[in-house]
Amino acid sequence: MSELITAELVDLDLSAETKSAAARSLAGRMVAAGRVTDLDGFLADVAAREAQMPTGLDGGIGIPHCRSEHVSAPTLAFGRSASGIDFGAADGPADLVFLIAAPAGADDDHLTILSSLARRLMDPGFTGALRAEDDPAVAAALIRGEEVPESVPDPEEAAADPETVEPFRIVAVTSCPTGIAHTYMAAESLEAAARAQGVVLNVETQGSAGFERLDPAVIAAADAVIWAHDVDVREKARFGGKPVVDTGVKAGINRPAELIAEARRKAERGEISRISEDGGEPAGTGASAGASGHFGVRLRTYLMSGVSYMVPFVAAGGLLIALSFAIGGYEIASAKSVADHFVWGEAASWAALLNQIGTAAFGFLVPVLAGYIAYGMADRPALVPGFVGGAIALTIDAGFLGGLVAGLLAGAAVMAIQRVKVHPTLRGIMPVLVIPLLASIAVGFLMFIVVGKPIASLQNALTDWLNGLSGSNAVILGVVLGLMMCFDMGGPLNKVAYAFAVGGLADPTPGSLKVMAAVMAAGMVPPLAMALATTLRRSLFTRTERENGRAAWVLGASFITEGAIPFAAADPLRVIPSVMAGGAVTGALSMAFGCTLRAPHGGVFVVPLIGEPFLYLLAIAIGTAVSTALVVALKGMRRNPDTTAPADDGSEVAVAA
Repeated sequence: MSELITAELVDLDLSAETKSAAARSLAGRMVAAGRVTDLDGFLADVAAREAQMPTGLDGGIGIPHCRSEHVSAPTLAFGRSASGIDFGAADGPADLVFLIAAPAGADDDHLTILSSLARRLMDPGFTGALRAEDDPAVAAALIRGEEVPESVPDPEEAAADPETVEPFRIVAVTSCPTGIAHTYMAAESLEAAARAQGVVLNVETQGSAGFERLDPAVIAAADAVIWAHDVDVREKARFGGKPVVDTGVKAGINRPAELIAEARRKAERGEISRISEDGGEPAGTGASAGASGHFGVRLRTYLMSGVSYMVPFVAAGGLLIALSFAIGGYEIASAKSVADHFVWGEAASWAALLNQIGTAAFGFLVPVLAGYIAYGMADRPALVPGFVGGAIALTIDAGFLGGLVAGLLAGAAVMAIQRVKVHPTLRGIMPVLVIPLLASIAVGFLMFIVVGKPIASLQNALTDWLNGLSGSNAVILGVVLGLMMCFDMGGPLNKVAYAFAVGGLADPTPGSLKVMAAVMAAGMVPPLAMALATTLRRSLFTRTERENGRAAWVLGASFITEGAIPFAAADPLRVIPSVMAGGAVTGALSMAFGCTLRAPHGGVFVVPLIGEPFLYLLAIAIGTAVSTALVVALKGMRRNPDTTAPADDGSEVAVAA
């Protein structure tokens, strides 16, 4: 990290009491150093990033960061606080604060600074030295990596001594959805635990900036493998034939010694993984299997894989179609092809263009869903039969349900073929020719001849049922969907309800449009309720929660249910039941009012596209009020007058126990 930080950018007596004050103090040093051109503009960008997700890390560390057009060069400022500053970490305030600034568009610089810093922060020697150092110049040198505490002797060197026992060797892969902090923190944590145990460990970090493959010779010499990941490990076949410990990235950070011990036990028992040459895992050694062998858990993971890849098509296609309706009216769906008729100066032509682009994107929903369900089960060889099965589902009018079944059939077919032992000379053509060919034939036969028509009948029955919903039946469905949307706020149940709703948009009917409206309305309630509660009864919430509450207004209005997660994580027994009640009320009212929605996302920004918009907003307002009243009442009942927290004005106010 040379030239990113100098002594002038270090404050070893940071006196700020809040994270905004800390950012302003450190940013002022960046301005003085000529690294930031507009203090207030830069701080606004820092605050916007902080509103997305708290930047506190366990161990007393805060890493506020952003990309900004007001930054002239990648820069890192460091402050040390004696009293601690709340950055939203679970274990309390941070005394080490690192403000990271990168120029707008400089993704590589931003990621490099974050990933390098994240790895070093897992070293107790590094953080301990920063807490003890009194010279800003030495602290800056430590952060630049010019001076580091001595480490434990390298087990590789000890292994070279013929008098010593050959060390146990592990290769590991770490990755997280964003591929920034947690990826590298897990790697550093595993390396530190390995050094302490005299284990030789080599880590491949598969982050946002790409990854550098482990040397095949290193993998071949390894006694065991650890995968600490929240996204698919790339090129899994390299690790075949070895014991594999398969877990999430947080386990790599929090339980590295346990993972190493488990790897030793598997190696001692002679366990090996059966990963095919194409990367598929017929023995069930994938991420889901590693997390749990329970079939229900694996099935949910497969389905969520398909839904996660489908959602971008839903968002892009659905919003394009909704925008076309806003410009040209609903009749624009029957316009002539813009390839044959397009007039530059006519709004109707542009509306037709948007509609036809969105319709094309929507045409991929079922094939993408099926393809990536299959991919989640058996990796790349399953993509072709999965997409083929999804396309057949559309051909036979089996719709969304047909896509689900086609994806599962394709994945199962590929996994079955992968279990067949073939001559080594044929392995090279198996993933690119034999497996896709045979699996596509199998899936095509099953979808066209065996299960397709029954599924199509079930899909049509479901469509007819939705269209015929009225009265109490519609209200009950609204209640169920509202409860699902608010129970885990972005988790599996939330995604199932959302996928059910957007699946109906592929072939919209009055019933499916009501379901979409109810789902989005209920999903807006949790963050809006938390925002309102923190506004009305500030004393029941911590300072961090009050700051999160301000961001929750925007998140809720935008239909980002995850905006309520920080509140639910801090107080699940009171927050989750409260938001579920409000979501159920909103879903029921939306269905009872007959509200409809043709856009799959957008929150209040697509209100003009909602049927019965005023009643729709009324349903959201009532549900939000119900959740707010409940959470305030529940927190007030458990209020502890002896527990206080600093208010924004520096005074002390009581907070919930």
